Amino acid sequence: MNMNTILVGTTMLLLLALPAQASDFTLGVFGNANEDDTVNMQDVTYTELIILEYRDGTELADAKYDDKINMQDVTQIELIILGKEKEITLIDGADRVVTANTPVERILVPNGDCVPLLRALGASDKIVGVSKYTIGDTLFYPEFGDCTNIGSVWSPDYEAMLGCNPDTVILYASFSQTKCEAIEETMTDAIPGIACIRIDGYKPSSQAEDARILGYLLGKTDEADAWIDFYEGFTNRIYDEVAEIPMDDRTKVFIECWRPYHTAAGSSGWHEKVELAGGYNIFRDLTVDYPDVSEEDVMDQNPDAIIRATKDEGGYDCGDVAELSGVRDEVMNRTELKHISAVENDRIFVVNNDVFGGTAHFVGMGYIAKWLYPDRFTDLDPEAAHREYLTEFQGLDESLVDNGVFVYPLLDES
Repeated sequence: MNMNTILVGTTMLLLLALPAQASDFTLGVFGNANEDDTVNMQDVTYTELIILEYRDGTELADAKYDDKINMQDVTQIELIILGKEKEITLIDGADRVVTANTPVERILVPNGDCVPLLRALGASDKIVGVSKYTIGDTLFYPEFGDCTNIGSVWSPDYEAMLGCNPDTVILYASFSQTKCEAIEETMTDAIPGIACIRIDGYKPSSQAEDARILGYLLGKTDEADAWIDFYEGFTNRIYDEVAEIPMDDRTKVFIECWRPYHTAAGSSGWHEKVELAGGYNIFRDLTVDYPDVSEEDVMDQNPDAIIRATKDEGGYDCGDVAELSGVRDEVMNRTELKHISAVENDRIFVVNNDVFGGTAHFVGMGYIAKWLYPDRFTDLDPEAAHREYLTEFQGLDESLVDNGVFVYPLLDES
Protein backbone atom coordinates (compact mmCIF):
# COMPACT_ATOMS: atom_id res chain seq x y z
CA MET A 1 0.00 0.00 0.00
CA ASN A 2 1.59 3.33 -1.07
CA MET A 3 1.74 6.54 0.94
CA ASN A 4 -1.09 8.21 -0.98
CA THR A 5 -3.43 5.33 -0.21
CA ILE A 6 -2.54 5.47 3.48
CA LEU A 7 -3.08 9.21 3.64
CA VAL A 8 -6.39 9.00 1.81
CA GLY A 9 -7.57 6.28 4.16
CA THR A 10 -6.60 8.20 7.30
CA THR A 11 -7.52 11.74 6.27
CA MET A 12 -10.58 11.63 4.04
CA LEU A 13 -12.75 10.59 6.96
CA LEU A 14 -11.48 13.60 8.87
CA LEU A 15 -12.04 16.01 6.00
CA LEU A 16 -15.73 16.43 6.76
CA ALA A 17 -14.97 16.73 10.46
CA LEU A 18 -12.79 19.82 10.06
CA PRO A 19 -14.82 22.66 11.59
CA ALA A 20 -15.36 26.06 10.09
CA GLN A 21 -13.12 28.67 11.64
CA ALA A 22 -14.80 30.22 14.66
CA SER A 23 -11.94 32.14 16.27
CA ASP A 24 -11.60 35.91 16.33
CA PHE A 25 -8.00 35.77 15.15
CA THR A 26 -5.71 33.57 13.13
CA LEU A 27 -2.85 32.28 15.23
CA GLY A 28 0.32 33.39 13.51
CA VAL A 29 2.33 30.21 14.03
CA PHE A 30 3.68 28.40 10.98
CA GLY A 31 2.06 25.02 11.40
CA ASN A 32 -1.42 26.44 11.88
CA ALA A 33 -2.37 25.07 8.48
CA ASN A 34 -6.13 25.56 8.74
CA GLU A 35 -5.60 29.12 9.98
CA ASP A 36 -7.70 29.01 13.15
CA ASP A 37 -6.51 29.99 16.64
CA THR A 38 -4.49 26.92 17.62
CA VAL A 39 -2.16 24.21 16.36
CA ASN A 40 -3.56 20.70 16.76
CA MET A 41 -4.10 17.43 14.91
CA GLN A 42 -6.55 19.10 12.58
CA ASP A 43 -3.56 20.99 11.16
CA VAL A 44 -1.76 17.70 10.56
CA THR A 45 -4.79 16.45 8.65
CA TYR A 46 -5.15 19.71 6.76
CA THR A 47 -1.51 19.67 5.66
CA GLU A 48 -1.80 16.07 4.48
CA LEU A 49 -4.81 17.09 2.39
CA ILE A 50 -2.80 19.97 0.89
CA ILE A 51 -0.03 17.52 -0.03
CA LEU A 52 -2.64 15.28 -1.71
CA GLU A 53 -4.07 18.35 -3.46
CA TYR A 54 -7.46 17.97 -1.81
CA ARG A 55 -7.06 21.41 -0.22
CA ASP A 56 -5.41 24.60 -1.44
CA GLY A 57 -2.16 25.45 0.25
CA THR A 58 -2.06 28.04 3.01
CA GLU A 59 0.84 30.21 4.09
CA LEU A 60 0.90 28.81 7.61
CA ALA A 61 0.93 25.18 6.42
CA ASP A 62 4.62 25.73 5.66
CA ALA A 63 5.59 24.80 9.21
CA LYS A 64 9.29 24.47 8.33
CA TYR A 65 9.14 27.86 6.63
CA ASP A 66 11.12 26.70 3.60
CA ASP A 67 8.65 27.57 0.80
CA LYS A 68 7.63 23.93 0.45
CA ILE A 69 4.71 21.99 1.88
CA ASN A 70 5.57 18.35 2.34
CA MET A 71 5.75 15.64 4.97
CA GLN A 72 8.49 17.53 6.81
CA ASP A 73 5.85 20.12 7.63
CA VAL A 74 3.56 17.38 8.96
CA THR A 75 6.39 16.23 11.23
CA GLN A 76 7.09 19.80 12.39
CA ILE A 77 3.41 20.34 13.24
CA GLU A 78 3.39 17.15 15.29
CA LEU A 79 6.49 18.33 17.14
CA ILE A 80 4.88 21.71 17.85
CA ILE A 81 1.83 19.94 19.27
CA LEU A 82 4.07 17.87 21.52
CA GLY A 83 6.25 20.86 22.45
CA LYS A 84 9.31 19.09 21.03
CA GLU A 85 10.18 21.38 18.11
CA LYS A 86 13.74 22.74 17.89
CA GLU A 87 12.63 26.02 16.35
CA ILE A 88 9.35 27.77 15.71
CA THR A 89 8.44 30.40 13.13
CA LEU A 90 5.71 32.88 13.91
CA ILE A 91 4.12 36.14 12.85
CA ASP A 92 4.50 38.54 15.75
CA GLY A 93 2.34 41.48 16.79
CA ALA A 94 4.01 43.75 14.25
CA ASP A 95 3.17 41.31 11.41
CA ARG A 96 6.80 40.27 11.02
CA VAL A 97 7.94 36.69 10.44
CA VAL A 98 10.35 35.65 13.21
CA THR A 99 12.05 32.30 13.76
CA ALA A 100 13.12 31.44 17.31
CA ASN A 101 15.22 28.57 18.59
CA THR A 102 13.42 26.54 21.23
CA PRO A 103 13.22 25.94 24.08
CA VAL A 104 13.46 29.62 24.98
CA GLU A 105 15.42 29.98 28.21
CA ARG A 106 16.74 33.54 28.61
CA ILE A 107 14.40 36.45 27.90
CA LEU A 108 14.98 40.19 28.02
CA VAL A 109 11.77 42.20 28.47
CA PRO A 110 12.22 45.90 27.68
CA ASN A 111 8.46 45.88 27.09
CA GLY A 112 7.28 46.13 30.69
CA ASP A 113 3.65 45.53 29.69
CA CYS A 114 4.56 41.95 28.80
CA VAL A 115 6.09 41.11 32.19
CA PRO A 116 2.72 40.38 33.86
CA LEU A 117 1.63 38.46 30.77
CA LEU A 118 4.72 36.27 31.01
CA ARG A 119 4.01 35.83 34.70
CA ALA A 120 0.42 34.84 33.92
CA LEU A 121 1.85 32.13 31.66
CA GLY A 122 4.16 30.86 34.39
CA ALA A 123 7.27 31.93 32.48
CA SER A 124 8.77 34.59 34.76
CA ASP A 125 11.62 32.23 35.63
CA LYS A 126 12.86 32.61 32.05
CA ILE A 127 13.27 36.39 32.41
CA VAL A 128 16.89 37.47 32.88
CA GLY A 129 16.58 41.24 32.33
CA VAL A 130 13.82 43.80 32.83
CA SER A 131 13.39 47.56 32.59
CA LYS A 132 14.19 49.93 35.42
CA TYR A 133 10.47 50.56 35.82
CA THR A 134 9.77 46.90 36.52
CA ILE A 135 12.58 46.74 39.07
CA GLY A 136 11.38 49.95 40.69
CA ASP A 137 7.86 48.60 41.23
CA THR A 138 8.73 46.44 44.21
CA LEU A 139 5.14 45.93 45.37
CA PHE A 140 3.92 44.37 42.16
CA TYR A 141 7.23 42.83 41.04
CA PRO A 142 8.98 41.72 44.23
CA GLU A 143 10.76 38.84 42.51
CA PHE A 144 12.66 41.11 40.11
CA GLY A 145 14.57 43.14 42.69
CA ASP A 146 17.81 41.32 41.88
CA CYS A 147 17.15 40.98 38.15
CA THR A 148 19.47 42.76 35.71
CA ASN A 149 18.41 46.35 35.02
CA ILE A 150 18.46 46.84 31.24
CA GLY A 151 17.36 50.48 31.28
CA SER A 152 14.24 51.16 29.26
CA VAL A 153 12.94 51.10 25.71
CA TRP A 154 13.73 54.82 25.54
CA SER A 155 17.21 54.51 27.06
CA PRO A 156 18.46 50.91 26.84
CA ASP A 157 21.58 49.74 28.65
CA TYR A 158 23.14 47.64 25.90
CA GLU A 159 26.08 46.49 27.98
CA ALA A 160 23.71 45.08 30.59
CA MET A 161 21.48 43.54 27.91
CA LEU A 162 24.35 41.76 26.19
CA GLY A 163 25.73 40.66 29.54
CA CYS A 164 22.53 38.67 30.15
CA ASN A 165 23.39 36.37 27.22
CA PRO A 166 19.75 36.34 26.08
CA ASP A 167 18.19 34.14 23.43
CA THR A 168 15.00 36.22 23.10
CA VAL A 169 13.99 39.89 23.42
CA ILE A 170 10.36 41.00 23.75
CA LEU A 171 9.68 44.49 22.40
CA TYR A 172 6.57 46.56 21.71
CA ALA A 173 4.67 45.93 18.50
CA SER A 174 2.94 49.30 18.04
CA PHE A 175 4.57 51.63 20.57
CA SER A 176 7.99 53.33 20.39
CA GLN A 177 8.69 51.56 17.15
CA THR A 178 11.80 53.57 16.27
CA LYS A 179 13.36 52.79 19.66
CA CYS A 180 12.42 49.11 19.40
CA GLU A 181 13.93 48.88 15.92
CA ALA A 182 17.19 50.30 17.25
CA ILE A 183 17.27 47.77 20.09
CA GLU A 184 16.57 44.92 17.70
CA GLU A 185 19.30 46.01 15.28
CA THR A 186 21.86 46.24 18.06
CA MET A 187 20.95 42.89 19.60
CA THR A 188 20.77 40.92 16.34
CA ASP A 189 24.12 42.34 15.21
CA ALA A 190 25.73 41.29 18.49
CA ILE A 191 24.08 37.89 19.03
CA PRO A 192 23.51 35.78 15.91
CA GLY A 193 20.29 33.77 16.12
CA ILE A 194 18.66 35.87 18.85
CA ALA A 195 14.90 36.26 18.39
CA CYS A 196 13.37 39.72 18.77
CA ILE A 197 9.61 39.35 19.18
CA ARG A 198 7.20 42.30 18.95
CA ILE A 199 4.24 41.83 21.31
CA ASP A 200 2.24 44.69 22.86
CA GLY A 201 0.58 42.91 25.76
CA TYR A 202 -1.60 45.89 26.72
CA LYS A 203 -4.31 46.06 24.05
CA PRO A 204 -7.65 44.26 24.43
CA SER A 205 -7.86 43.59 20.69
CA SER A 206 -4.64 41.54 20.70
CA GLN A 207 -4.55 40.17 24.26
CA ALA A 208 -5.66 36.63 23.39
CA GLU A 209 -3.42 36.48 20.34
CA ASP A 210 -0.43 37.86 22.29
CA ALA A 211 -0.93 35.22 24.98
CA ARG A 212 -1.35 32.41 22.47
CA ILE A 213 1.78 33.42 20.51
CA LEU A 214 3.84 33.56 23.70
CA GLY A 215 2.32 30.27 24.82
CA TYR A 216 3.64 28.49 21.74
CA LEU A 217 6.97 30.29 21.85
CA LEU A 218 7.54 29.33 25.48
CA GLY A 219 5.91 25.91 25.59
CA LYS A 220 3.13 27.29 27.81
CA THR A 221 0.04 26.63 25.70
CA ASP A 222 -2.05 25.25 28.55
CA GLU A 223 -1.23 28.27 30.69
CA ALA A 224 -2.10 30.57 27.79
CA ASP A 225 -5.46 28.84 27.41
CA ALA A 226 -6.17 29.29 31.13
CA TRP A 227 -5.31 32.99 30.99
CA ILE A 228 -7.41 33.57 27.86
CA ASP A 229 -10.39 31.76 29.39
CA PHE A 230 -10.23 34.00 32.47
CA TYR A 231 -9.62 37.21 30.53
CA GLU A 232 -12.32 36.62 27.94
CA GLY A 233 -14.72 35.32 30.57
CA PHE A 234 -14.67 38.81 32.08
CA THR A 235 -14.33 41.04 29.01
CA ASN A 236 -16.94 39.19 26.94
CA ARG A 237 -19.53 40.06 29.58
CA ILE A 238 -18.77 43.70 28.84
CA TYR A 239 -18.65 43.29 25.07
CA ASP A 240 -21.90 41.34 24.86
CA GLU A 241 -23.79 44.01 26.76
CA VAL A 242 -22.18 46.97 25.00
CA ALA A 243 -22.95 45.44 21.60
CA GLU A 244 -26.63 46.12 22.29
CA ILE A 245 -26.05 49.88 22.57
CA PRO A 246 -26.25 51.75 19.23
CA MET A 247 -23.20 53.92 18.60
CA ASP A 248 -25.36 57.07 18.52
CA ASP A 249 -26.63 56.26 22.02
CA ARG A 250 -23.25 55.64 23.64
CA THR A 251 -21.82 57.93 26.28
CA LYS A 252 -19.55 60.60 24.76
CA VAL A 253 -16.24 60.48 26.63
CA PHE A 254 -13.28 62.80 26.89
CA ILE A 255 -10.26 60.65 27.74
CA GLU A 256 -7.66 62.68 29.61
CA CYS A 257 -4.29 60.98 30.03
CA TRP A 258 -1.84 61.98 32.76
CA ARG A 259 -2.21 65.75 32.45
CA PRO A 260 -4.80 68.35 31.49
CA TYR A 261 -6.01 68.22 27.88
CA HIS A 262 -3.68 65.40 26.88
CA THR A 263 -5.94 62.88 25.21
CA ALA A 264 -6.04 59.62 23.24
CA ALA A 265 -6.96 59.28 19.58
CA GLY A 266 -8.50 56.36 17.72
CA SER A 267 -5.28 54.42 17.17
CA SER A 268 -4.29 54.38 20.84
CA GLY A 269 -4.68 51.72 23.48
CA TRP A 270 -6.62 54.05 25.78
CA HIS A 271 -9.19 54.70 23.05
CA GLU A 272 -9.61 51.00 22.44
CA LYS A 273 -10.24 50.24 26.10
CA VAL A 274 -12.75 53.06 26.61
CA GLU A 275 -14.73 52.30 23.46
CA LEU A 276 -14.81 48.56 24.12
CA ALA A 277 -16.23 49.43 27.54
CA GLY A 278 -19.04 51.33 25.84
CA GLY A 279 -17.77 54.88 25.58
CA TYR A 280 -17.58 57.03 22.46
CA ASN A 281 -14.23 58.81 22.32
CA ILE A 282 -14.88 62.42 21.26
CA PHE A 283 -11.35 62.66 19.81
CA ARG A 284 -11.34 59.30 18.05
CA ASP A 285 -10.69 60.91 14.64
CA LEU A 286 -7.42 62.64 15.50
CA THR A 287 -4.36 61.19 13.81
CA VAL A 288 -1.71 61.47 16.55
CA ASP A 289 -2.00 58.66 19.13
CA TYR A 290 -1.75 60.90 22.20
CA PRO A 291 -2.26 64.53 21.20
CA ASP A 292 -2.81 67.67 23.22
CA VAL A 293 -6.12 69.43 22.63
CA SER A 294 -7.41 72.80 23.77
CA GLU A 295 -10.03 73.55 26.37
CA GLU A 296 -12.13 74.99 23.54
CA ASP A 297 -11.95 71.65 21.70
CA VAL A 298 -13.37 69.87 24.74
CA MET A 299 -16.05 72.52 25.26
CA ASP A 300 -17.12 72.23 21.61
CA GLN A 301 -17.46 68.45 21.89
CA ASN A 302 -19.39 68.71 25.19
CA PRO A 303 -18.65 65.20 26.50
CA ASP A 304 -21.12 63.33 28.71
CA ALA A 305 -18.29 61.94 30.86
CA ILE A 306 -14.58 62.45 31.48
CA ILE A 307 -12.27 59.50 32.12
CA ARG A 308 -9.01 60.74 33.65
CA ALA A 309 -6.19 58.18 33.59
CA THR A 310 -3.46 58.69 36.19
CA LYS A 311 0.01 57.26 36.57
CA ASP A 312 1.45 58.84 39.71
CA GLU A 313 -1.74 59.29 41.74
CA GLY A 314 -3.26 56.16 43.25
CA GLY A 315 -2.18 52.57 42.64
CA TYR A 316 -0.86 49.70 44.71
CA ASP A 317 1.41 51.96 46.76
CA CYS A 318 -1.32 54.43 47.71
CA GLY A 319 -3.62 53.87 50.67
CA ASP A 320 -5.28 57.28 50.61
CA VAL A 321 -8.21 58.04 48.30
CA ALA A 322 -7.34 61.74 48.56
CA GLU A 323 -4.85 61.50 45.68
CA LEU A 324 -7.48 60.39 43.17
CA SER A 325 -10.24 62.55 44.64
CA GLY A 326 -7.89 65.52 44.32
CA VAL A 327 -7.39 64.79 40.63
CA ARG A 328 -11.15 64.63 40.16
CA ASP A 329 -11.68 67.87 42.05
CA GLU A 330 -9.15 69.65 39.84
CA VAL A 331 -11.09 68.63 36.72
CA MET A 332 -14.44 69.51 38.28
CA ASN A 333 -13.18 72.97 39.30
CA ARG A 334 -11.88 74.09 35.92
CA THR A 335 -13.79 77.25 35.20
CA GLU A 336 -13.77 76.67 31.45
CA LEU A 337 -15.48 73.29 31.81
CA LYS A 338 -18.21 74.20 34.28
CA HIS A 339 -20.96 74.19 31.64
CA ILE A 340 -20.14 70.93 29.87
CA SER A 341 -22.45 68.00 30.45
CA ALA A 342 -19.84 65.82 32.23
CA VAL A 343 -19.24 68.45 34.92
CA GLU A 344 -22.86 69.54 35.30
CA ASN A 345 -23.91 65.91 35.80
CA ASP A 346 -20.97 65.03 38.06
CA ARG A 347 -19.63 62.35 35.69
CA ILE A 348 -15.87 62.70 36.19
CA PHE A 349 -14.13 59.38 36.77
CA VAL A 350 -10.49 58.70 37.64
CA VAL A 351 -8.67 55.41 37.01
CA ASN A 352 -5.09 54.54 37.86
CA ASN A 353 -2.79 52.89 35.32
CA ASP A 354 -2.22 49.87 37.57
CA VAL A 355 -5.68 48.64 36.58
CA PHE A 356 -6.00 50.31 33.18
CA GLY A 357 -2.62 49.64 31.60
CA GLY A 358 -0.70 46.49 30.79
CA THR A 359 -2.33 43.10 31.19
CA ALA A 360 -4.64 44.33 33.98
CA HIS A 361 -6.49 46.77 31.71
CA PHE A 362 -9.61 44.59 31.82
CA VAL A 363 -10.14 45.62 35.47
CA GLY A 364 -10.28 49.31 34.56
CA MET A 365 -12.56 48.53 31.65
CA GLY A 366 -14.94 46.88 34.10
CA TYR A 367 -15.06 49.99 36.27
CA ILE A 368 -15.63 52.21 33.23
CA ALA A 369 -18.48 50.02 31.96
CA LYS A 370 -20.16 50.27 35.38
CA TRP A 371 -19.62 54.03 35.58
CA LEU A 372 -21.02 54.68 32.12
CA TYR A 373 -23.92 52.21 32.30
CA PRO A 374 -24.64 51.36 35.94
CA ASP A 375 -28.03 49.82 35.18
CA ARG A 376 -26.58 47.41 32.61
CA PHE A 377 -23.68 46.08 34.68
CA THR A 378 -25.13 45.52 38.13
CA ASP A 379 -23.62 42.02 38.36
CA LEU A 380 -20.17 42.88 36.98
CA ASP A 381 -17.54 42.84 39.75
CA PRO A 382 -14.18 44.30 38.63
CA GLU A 383 -12.79 44.18 42.16
CA ALA A 384 -13.38 40.43 42.39
CA ALA A 385 -11.76 39.97 38.97
CA HIS A 386 -8.81 42.06 40.16
CA ARG A 387 -8.34 39.85 43.19
CA GLU A 388 -8.50 36.66 41.12
CA TYR A 389 -6.03 38.11 38.63
CA LEU A 390 -3.52 38.77 41.40
CA THR A 391 -3.85 35.44 43.20
CA GLU A 392 -4.31 33.07 40.25
CA PHE A 393 -2.23 34.68 37.52
CA GLN A 394 0.34 36.93 39.20
CA GLY A 395 1.28 34.92 42.28
CA LEU A 396 0.50 37.86 44.54
CA ASP A 397 -1.66 38.35 47.61
CA GLU A 398 -5.07 39.96 47.22
CA SER A 399 -4.22 42.29 50.10
CA LEU A 400 -2.69 44.48 47.41
CA VAL A 401 -6.25 45.40 46.47
CA ASP A 402 -7.14 46.29 50.06
CA ASN A 403 -4.00 48.40 50.52
CA GLY A 404 -4.24 50.35 47.26
CA VAL A 405 -6.57 52.86 45.62
CA PHE A 406 -7.29 52.44 41.92
CA VAL A 407 -10.46 54.30 40.99
CA TYR A 408 -12.49 57.29 42.12
CA PRO A 409 -15.30 57.69 42.85
CA LEU A 410 -15.69 54.26 44.36
CA LEU A 411 -18.54 52.29 42.85
CA ASP A 412 -20.83 52.72 45.84
CA GLU A 413 -20.26 56.47 45.65
CA SER A 414 -20.71 57.03 41.92
